[in-house]
Amino acid sequence: MEGDGGVQLTQSPDSLTEEDVCVIQDTWKPVYAERDNAGVAVLVRFFTNFPSAKQYFEHFRELQDPAEMQQNAQLKEHGQRVLNALNTLVENLRDADKLNTIFNQMGKSHALRHKVDPVYFKILAGVILEVLVEAFPQCFSPAEVQSSWSKLMGILYWQMNRVYAEVGWENSKK
Repeated sequence: MEGDGGVQLTQSPDSLTEEDVCVIQDTWKPVYAERDNAGVAVLVRFFTNFPSAKQYFEHFRELQDPAEMQQNAQLKEHGQRVLNALNTLVENLRDADKLNTIFNQMGKSHALRHKVDPVYFKILAGVILEVLVEAFPQCFSPAEVQSSWSKLMGILYWQMNRVYAEVGWENSKK
């Protein structure tokens, strides 16, 4: 996996089965209980392996050392924000209207306000999966668990691309 963003773009929002939803929600509980550490671990891995992503974060774009990143208050705060957003998705997997609202808000914010290239959602999705497998092997080692989470990350990326297209991302970044 290696945090390469190896998430399929073709996952449509209806591709999660009820079994996938149950697996995702069950395996998410221990992660969310450790959300502060998990959020930092995800972002440190993301920024260490993909330093170009730091360009969007003025408060920690100059940080190079992973230990320094782990101590940065703004990075910790953003890690919490990422995990809280993921928690909101996980909690609402059976509510298509709520998910649509979440994806629209997240996509518009990142496209229009922050001007984040959508490829970083794909990369971050791969990093999240990589960190979860390493940090929570008791939950994330089975292949079916990884498959369910890969579907969810694919949906996230697909939805972000949908919203970016709707807001005219190609035109707005010029």
